Amino acid sequence: MTIPFWCVFISALLIFLAKAPLAKAMKDENGRYDNNHPRDQQARLKGFGARALAAHMNSFEAFPLFAVGVLMAHVTQTHGTLVNALAITFVVARVLYLICYWSNLHWQRSLIWAIGLFCSLGLMLTPALA
Repeated sequence: MTIPFWCVFISALLIFLAKAPLAKAMKDENGRYDNNHPRDQQARLKGFGARALAAHMNSFEAFPLFAVGVLMAHVTQTHGTLVNALAITFVVARVLYLICYWSNLHWQRSLIWAIGLFCSLGLMLTPALA
């Protein structure tokens, strides 16, 4: 499996790892995780819990663009250092993004989000550079 494909796998895992702090915040909200009505419970979250929910949801939003970028590079047989670097940078950016969101570091989070976006778009453009 190639480095970019490993990065897609790790990015998929990050979506679900981002759920852990959200689940804890939901449990802390009223002493238990409401599995019968989790969306209602999530809508009541404030502070850290609301940020954990937003970080989790953004992970779903960022993933398809990145996966498409990796697939575009793969199907056009665009390989090499640039593709690997963009894929790895995306994963690192997503980890940092989650940390910044949870820590309420808003401008840093936005900057890191932009880095991840440019990595995804860059992956899509690598066939044009080959």
